[in-house]
Order: sequence, then C-alpha cells, then structure tokens
Amino acid sequence: MEWSAEGILLSVRKHGENAAIIETLTAEHGRHAGLVRGGAGRRYTATLQPGNQLALTWRGRLEENLGSFSRVELVRSRMGDVVGDREALAVLDSARALLCVYLPDREVLTAMYHATDALFGVLSAPDARRLAYARWEVLLLSELGFALDLERCAVTGAGEGLAYVSPRSGRAVTAQAAGAYAEKLLKLPDFITRKGIAPTKAELHEAMLLTGYFLENWANPAHDQQRTPPARERLVALLSRAS
Repeated sequence: MEWSAEGILLSVRKHGENAAIIETLTAEHGRHAGLVRGGAGRRYTATLQPGNQLALTWRGRLEENLGSFSRVELVRSRMGDVVGDREALAVLDSARALLCVYLPDREVLTAMYHATDALFGVLSAPDARRLAYARWEVLLLSELGFALDLERCAVTGAGEGLAYVSPRSGRAVTAQAAGAYAEKLLKLPDFITRKGIAPTKAELHEAMLLTGYFLENWANPAHDQQRTPPARERLVALLSRAS
C-alpha cells in the first residue's frame, strides 16, 4: 500500500535510537501515523515541528500496518507564526491535542482537515485566530457526532437574539425564551453566530466554556476519556488570566 498527500503534523515521539513516529492529518487519509527513519536526528529538526505542513508519502505492507513515511518534506512552517506569542502557541497546541485524542484513526474527515489548515493559517492574527478557533471547536463536536444547533431558537424558532444553549439538547435559545431558566443554560457568545465580530480573549474564553461543557459531558464519555487534553486546559487558563 502507498499514498502521497499533504498533511499537517500533529505529534512527534521518538522511537528507538534515531527514528520517530509521527501523527499527521490529511484530507484524504484522516489522522494517520507512521515511522520516520532518522526522524529524531538533526536532519528533521526544522521539518518535524508540530503544526507544519508537510508533503508525505506513506508505505505499508498492509493498509492496517503502522507503515513508514518514505517522504517527509516541509511545505510550510508555522513556527514563525507562534514564536513569542503565548496565545498563538496555546491555540496550536490545543487544536492538535484535541485532534490526537478525539479523531478516529484513519477516518476521512475532510472538513476537519480544511478547518485546521485555515486555523493554523491565521495563528499570527489575534482576531482571526480567536474567531477561527471557537468555530473550529464547534465543528470538531459536529464531526464527532455531537453537533450543536446554533441557528434557531429551540423554543420559538427565531434566528435572532440567540443568547444561550441548552446543556441537555445542545440547541440555542433566545434571551426572551430563556426567561427564568437562563441561569441553568450555557451562555452563547454573539460572535459565534453573528458575522463581522472579532472576539476578545474574554469572549473566546466564554466560547470555550460552552464547547468545553459538551466535550466533557458528551464527547469524553463516548471516547472513554476522563478529561479533556491538558493542552486545552492550559489555553483556557491563559485566556482566563488575560480576561
């Protein structure tokens, strides 16, 4: 078996004396791991940085084998976009950690790949990355089978004035319809459903509290997870301090 594609590097771990096992995300083959001979050596130091876009060729005797990458070439480095920017680095780390934990191995999720590529492409722009990341987590929930309905009010059917999300159904609710039950609902930041709004750090933190609830209570039990990845928790903590 053999395939060639571009992919995003999600993780690297040393294997043996000089090799490495890498996890990548491609549009055609999903989250896919493989061995890189010499991957722990100096030759690959700049190439095997998480978040980088790579040109890959994977080979394996059988499709289900770990296999190896015979070609690993740097297409685009993203380290320059996050160096010296703690928030940008935390966003990158959170996204790749979530993908490694939740995405099924080798399942094709094209929308998730393109959304991740777009998110990593705006890491150096604070407004754009905050908006992209919040919507990226909403998409992740959807791709995992836990889609939130944020287009219309679950009570009135209205598409305007959406302010909350039901923790039981994942459906949006207007402020008027929420009434006395507002305290039992999750807050829905305006920027998630309205175009042209650049979220602040505080608003991204608020959005992550929303999606985090469904990761912890819907996605985690389904994937036998005890907790969401520490990298995401670090991003939440960073935004909390800043806001």
